[in-house]
Amino acid sequence: MLYFPRIADQILQEYLEAFGAVLIEGPKWCGKTTTAEQQANSELKLQNPDTRDGYLATAATRPSLLLEGATPRLIDEWQDAPLLWDAVRTVVDERQKVGQFILTGSNSVDKSKILHSGTGRIARIRMLPMSLWESGESTGEISLNELFDNPNLVIDGKKSKLDLIQLIFASCRGGWPATLLGTSTKAQLLVAKNYVQSVCATDISTIDGVDRNEKLAREILRSYARNISTLAKKSKMIKDVSATTESCTEPTFDSYVSALEKLFVIQDIDSWSPAVRSATAIRRGKKRGFTDPSIAVAALGLSPQYLQMDLKTYGFIFECMAIRDLRAYSQASYGSISYYHDRYDLEADAVLHLDDGRYALIEFKLGSAEIDMGAKHLLEIKDLVKKKNETETQLKMREPDLLLVITGGPIAYTRPDGVKVIPLSCLKD
Repeated sequence: MLYFPRIADQILQEYLEAFGAVLIEGPKWCGKTTTAEQQANSELKLQNPDTRDGYLATAATRPSLLLEGATPRLIDEWQDAPLLWDAVRTVVDERQKVGQFILTGSNSVDKSKILHSGTGRIARIRMLPMSLWESGESTGEISLNELFDNPNLVIDGKKSKLDLIQLIFASCRGGWPATLLGTSTKAQLLVAKNYVQSVCATDISTIDGVDRNEKLAREILRSYARNISTLAKKSKMIKDVSATTESCTEPTFDSYVSALEKLFVIQDIDSWSPAVRSATAIRRGKKRGFTDPSIAVAALGLSPQYLQMDLKTYGFIFECMAIRDLRAYSQASYGSISYYHDRYDLEADAVLHLDDGRYALIEFKLGSAEIDMGAKHLLEIKDLVKKKNETETQLKMREPDLLLVITGGPIAYTRPDGVKVIPLSCLKD
């Protein structure tokens, strides 16, 4: 089978050299099992219908029997037999060796079903759908990690190989590995549509055994999609949902959203609240997001052709795709994403933090007409930090290491003010 190398490959290898077991988490169809199989020497697939009943019976009585085999041993969709978690932890303790097991799971498990967190024995890796670099659509000429290490890296003249129409299609198709095997564009677009259908009809109820309404699940996803990359309040979305279906209470809404988060479908973004303004000036709501932009497109029933005629809507979809890719590219540096927005409308669409304290302020601008405004915002935030440090006598705040405007445009360059303008389809990790 053709395998597209993933950013998680190297991370998994490093974790197997440090821990007894590694859990790969992420949404269904993002490639967890295939990635794990590249390094596993034996495997146990709990969702194989030919052997499932026997495996589950064994897991309920003697789970350790299922752990016998060449290592690393892959245990696929381990959450179907939660007892295996503690069995893995026990075997890791007994063997006192690294690289024993790889577990995969596409939803979170009720913590009450396991006895021990696995801390120190079972490490966790989060996988995402494929970035543009992993799907072969980014040139990869500009490395995010190299930029952090060398902010003066010359990027001028690096060109994207995706025009706007191709970029829109990539967003609608999404980063699902199965789409790269599609024989036609129509077939590729069907993957995300089927994903949303499966989530609403089945997964949202099976995740925790709570029977949920498919129509309501779909309307909540649609409301999220209509408000993607915005700070829409929960009350607004509840009102939105209630206008198109049966009345939706706040507890019901929260239950559905919690299930979608456990399925790794929804990924909201928290605010960054540096002490450069009065605390009351900083907006602290969550920015609404999905693990992949194609989920929003499919939930709304949109097409590439429609988005070509509505670039304002596509701008929000583009931001979701850019955040997906930045999350992937910063994995090895334990990166995290937040946003900055205050009541004076000064904003950074994203703040990318590395675990060593370095960070980048980022704006996402689809076309060249908005780049000046994006750069202006980033420079103003940098100036706020600098002025705050001038009056701070004890704990000074680190100034941003990078100011980036990530675009859907054709070429990369560094502005005279130091802000770097980079096409999304030129980036890699």
